[in-house]
Amino acid sequence: MKFSQEDFEKAREQLKLLKTDPGNQVKLNIYALFKQATEGPCKAPKPGMLDFVKKAKWDAWQSLGNLPQDSARQKYIELVSSLVAAESSQVEATPPGSKAAYETLEVSTKDNITKIVLNRPKVKNAISTKMYDEIVEALEEAAKDDSVITVFTGNGDYYCSGNDLNNFTNLPANGLEEMAKNSADMLKDFVDHFIDFPKPLIAVVNGPAVGIAVTLLGLFDVVYATDRATFHTPFSKLGQSPEGCSSYTFPKIMGVSKATEMLLFNKKLTAAEACSQGLVTEVFPDQVFQKEVWARLKAYGSLPKNSLALSKQLMRSMEKEKLHEVNSQECECLKGRWLSDECMNAIMSFFQKSKL
Repeated sequence: MKFSQEDFEKAREQLKLLKTDPGNQVKLNIYALFKQATEGPCKAPKPGMLDFVKKAKWDAWQSLGNLPQDSARQKYIELVSSLVAAESSQVEATPPGSKAAYETLEVSTKDNITKIVLNRPKVKNAISTKMYDEIVEALEEAAKDDSVITVFTGNGDYYCSGNDLNNFTNLPANGLEEMAKNSADMLKDFVDHFIDFPKPLIAVVNGPAVGIAVTLLGLFDVVYATDRATFHTPFSKLGQSPEGCSSYTFPKIMGVSKATEMLLFNKKLTAAEACSQGLVTEVFPDQVFQKEVWARLKAYGSLPKNSLALSKQLMRSMEKEKLHEVNSQECECLKGRWLSDECMNAIMSFFQKSKL
């Protein structure tokens, strides 16, 4: 099929209307095809290694070689059209009990339980900037509603694959330093909401968990996991440092040496190991996981709301000030890490391995 310039311009406009982030790999391919279609083969000078955003884009464009502009235009239109069609086919009615319209979450209340579902299954529920904002909003709403307990879980095979490294590509006008400051402020506020959450907070870990999805578990009151879940905090591989108050909660929960294996040396725990070390409350066989956990949660939802909330606050009150202090220190440390050569090189390596 022959595509016209009008079709190309229409595809550009359709791309702006997409609500679902297609992921870093697809966006790099879109960028490269657009540049090839409008300017031809890449002749731009190669960016420096530390400018990882421009370097990833340059590599993607360069990889198209001498692909003719008409062919690049056709591939661009076809790719955008496929994304639009896929998004349209997934539009569904708001689930019963839904409390607000979210792009990255499903939030509903039933049986006195507010259920917050991480809902980016195509990217293993990686936490984007938008998801950070929406989780904060959902927690604020859940803290004030009539539910008794609040439950986090994931949609699909993963609980959560941690931070979406695509967040690092959205550079503000003042560059990396402003990005590091903004990210640290966002993370501090995000973790503060978990520290201060007034009701019992329960994680239903339905699959692998990575990074901040793991470190936050130390701030939950109960953690239930399927036996196929794993728990991984590969911070040093990415030139980063612990967050989510894990530098304090993990040594307290599992002991210094076990916490060191996870937070410094990237050890991945099975569900059984995480349970034996105290990070997980109980592990269930995957085939009965959902049925048994939700039956138990429904029973918890029938308990007196104020009694549970007051009891939790008594148990946590002596720790809150310390947790807020730890959170501030971790975010300050991370701000420096994000500006370091180690972190830049690790993220650059990730983009090079993941690009099309």
